[in-house]
Amino acid sequence: MFWIVDNGASHRNWAAAKRLNDAHPNAHMIHLPVHASWLNQVEVYFSIVQRKALCPNDFADLDAAADRLLAFRNHYNVTARPFDWTFTRNDLDRLLHKLGRHDLHAPRPLAA
Repeated sequence: MFWIVDNGASHRNWAAAKRLNDAHPNAHMIHLPVHASWLNQVEVYFSIVQRKALCPNDFADLDAAADRLLAFRNHYNVTARPFDWTFTRNDLDRLLHKLGRHDLHAPRPLAA
């Protein structure tokens, strides 16, 4: 069993993980990245649901939509893997530096 938590003060230390493990020996506490809240993770999941299960929006009725969502959930629970976070602090620094070189208020050329 995995218990996914953000980095709130009440559960971001080893003592919290020990309390969880003492109460539930098969439980593992997983912390989200410091810069990501649990809500960000929910948004990522719903984005996947939108792209993989709800598009195109061709449902005959609500039961058909519910059936597709449940089928997607069952498939995703079997096939999902952890996200590979590849955007590093250095990547952010480079992006901010690049953005800093641009005048965001400068007029843009019209498309041909």
